[in-house]
Amino acid sequence: MSTMKSAVMKRVIGDLDLSKLDRVPNRLAWPLYRDGVDPTPRLKRLREAEPVSRLARFGGLEIWLVTGYDEAREVLGNVQHSTDIRPYMGTSGDVETGDIGGLGFTDPPEHTRQRKLLQGEFTMRRLARLKPAIDEIIAHQLDEAEAVAAANGGVVDLAQTFAFPVPFRVICDLLGLPAEQRETFRALATSRFDMTEGGAGSIGAIGGSREFLLAETARQRHDPGPGLIGQIIREHGDEINDFDLGGLADGAFTGGLETSASMLALGTVVLLQNRELWKSMAEDPDSVDDIVEELLRQLAVVQIAFPRFVKEDTVVAGKRIKKGSVMLVHLPAASRDPRSTPGEGLCPMKESANHVAFGHGLHRCIGAELAKMELRAAYPALAKRFPDLQLAVEPEDLEYHAKSLVYGIKALPVRLS
Repeated sequence: MSTMKSAVMKRVIGDLDLSKLDRVPNRLAWPLYRDGVDPTPRLKRLREAEPVSRLARFGGLEIWLVTGYDEAREVLGNVQHSTDIRPYMGTSGDVETGDIGGLGFTDPPEHTRQRKLLQGEFTMRRLARLKPAIDEIIAHQLDEAEAVAAANGGVVDLAQTFAFPVPFRVICDLLGLPAEQRETFRALATSRFDMTEGGAGSIGAIGGSREFLLAETARQRHDPGPGLIGQIIREHGDEINDFDLGGLADGAFTGGLETSASMLALGTVVLLQNRELWKSMAEDPDSVDDIVEELLRQLAVVQIAFPRFVKEDTVVAGKRIKKGSVMLVHLPAASRDPRSTPGEGLCPMKESANHVAFGHGLHRCIGAELAKMELRAAYPALAKRFPDLQLAVEPEDLEYHAKSLVYGIKALPVRLS
C-alpha cells in the first residue's frame, strides 16, 4: 500500500495508531473476559437482545460487536469488507519497511495470490505425512510429563510440559526451522495476543517474531530447508519475495501455536470435568471427531476474528453500519448461539462442526485441518496414558489469561494418577 493510499484511508476511517496504544479501555476490552471457559452472562444477554451492537466510538472509529451466529457468518463471508489493519499501525506496510503483513491482514487480489501458495501444503493429503511425527512428538511429551511428575510428587503442569510443546514442535517441523533456532523462536511465542498492556506490547511481540522469520526466510532463500519455507522457495522461487514469505510463515506460526496450545490445555480442563467423555476419548476412536469439534465450538479460543473494516455503508441485522466503521466478530459467542448450533451446553454431535472457531469465508484459518489433526491425536493419547488424570487444584482456582485475543490458561497443574 502506498503512503498516499494509507493517508487517504486514515482520513476516511479516523486517525488511530494501535501501535501506540498502551492500554485497551474496558469499554473495548470487556468482551475478552470470560467466566472460566464460558462467555460471560453479559455477552450472552447481549447476543440474545442485539446480535449486532455498537460497542464504542474510539479514536474516531465506530466499533461494532457481532455476537450472533448468522450475523457472524454474514460479516465474515462478505468479501467487500477489508482486513487490512496496516493504516491503523502508523505504517504503510511497504516491503522495505518490514511492516506487518501476512494473509490475515491482506485483501484480494493479493490475499488470493498468497493463499494459493499455501493452500496445497494444508490439504489433508499433504498433512497426512505429518501424522507419524505428530504421534512421536505427543508420545515424547507424555514421557516428559511423567518424568516431571515423578520428581514432583505426582503433580505436573500440563500446560508447560504438553499443551505448549506439542504444537510448538509441530509448527517448527512444519516451517523447517533448524534445532538451534527453536529456543529463540520459543521466547517470542507467548506475548503476541496479550492485550493487558494495550496494542504496543502485542505488536512489539509480533514484530519480534516477524523479524526472526524474515531473517530465516532470507537464510533459506540460499539454503532451502525441509519444511514449508523451503518448499515454497523451491516450488515458487522469485514468485514470492522474502517479506511476503516471511508473512506467510508468521501466519502459520500465529495460527498454529498459541491457538492449539490453548485448545489442548482448556480442552483437557473441560474433559476432566466430563469423565464419560474422557473415557470415551480413550476407548472409542469413532467418538473423537465429534468431541473435538464440540470442544472447538465450546472454547473457540480465538476470541475476536480479524477486524472487518467497512468500505461501503452496509446493513447487518437491521443495523446501518457506516463506511469506515470496524466490525469485531466474537467467535465464542457466535459459536454458542443456540439458533444455529447445539447451544450453550456441552453436547458432541454432528452439528458441533457448524462452529466458527476457525472463522469463516475468505479468511478461515488455513491451518484448521492441521489443528484438528493434532487435537484428535493428543486428547486420546493423553486419556489412554493417564486414564485417572485429575486436576491438582479446584477448577475455580485455575488462572486464565484475562485479557487476551487468544484465550488460554496460565498453568494446568494435574495429578497423573
